[in-house]
Amino acid sequence: MRHAVLGAGGVGGLLGAALARDGHDVVLLLRPESHARFDGRLRVESEVLGDFEVEVPAATVLGDAVDVIWVTPKATQLEAALALVPPERIGEAMLVPLLNGIEHVALLRARFGDDAVLPGVVYVESERVDVGRIAQRSAFAHVELAPHARAEPIRAELEHAGLSCAVGASEAAILWRKLATLGPVALTTTALQAPLSAVMSDPVWRRRIESCMREVAAIAAAEGVEFDVDRALAACEAAGDLRSSMQKDRAAGLPLELDAIGGGVLRAAERHGIAAPATQELVELIAHDTG
Repeated sequence: MRHAVLGAGGVGGLLGAALARDGHDVVLLLRPESHARFDGRLRVESEVLGDFEVEVPAATVLGDAVDVIWVTPKATQLEAALALVPPERIGEAMLVPLLNGIEHVALLRARFGDDAVLPGVVYVESERVDVGRIAQRSAFAHVELAPHARAEPIRAELEHAGLSCAVGASEAAILWRKLATLGPVALTTTALQAPLSAVMSDPVWRRRIESCMREVAAIAAAEGVEFDVDRALAACEAAGDLRSSMQKDRAAGLPLELDAIGGGVLRAAERHGIAAPATQELVELIAHDTG
């Protein structure tokens, strides 16, 4: 298949490089300022894929027909990034968003049509350290796709390229299980300004992450999705010094995905009439300290 990557940051750059190294046609869709600095090669330092370089062409707008468009910018950059993918140019391509949060799926479907969007999620710690240079530091890199007739061929290509990938039980299941893990981790590490190990080792902050996780699990249950909080907390205990992307953005003074992650949880809680005081407190702590 032919792939386009919209948002060649930590996630998009890693996927694009893996697919290109495996022999697939890949094009990076870059904003003009990034395109001017890109030398035509992706350089990857990866715990999962190893260290390698690969040539990958880039463009400032979708041109030739592709089969898959990976939508991987930060939520704060999504609207600007979509200017590189005019709806009239996508043809039969399937858009696969791997953004944090929930609400971007409805936005993409409203713009490109329900049948053009195959939601996915990714579990990985990966960041762009410079244009064309990706550092993937976690011992895992796993993608989950919603069930769809075109999901299996995409899954197979990612697996062959060296990335773990599975097709989930339902769209709601993959999105809410990711948010039930990501939300509490991102909010606590960002509010504390410390890695996950510090959150889990401090009794006060451990109670905060557990309370937040149980709130999101309750919302997920209202959406028809079961989430094992105890298992997720055990995984957090084993994750070591993992740093969330929102925590890194705060340290760098960049815009935060606070509304997409924390705001998305709170809006869903309100829809279902579920109290979420721990999540609200964490959102307010971050907003106050960065406002």
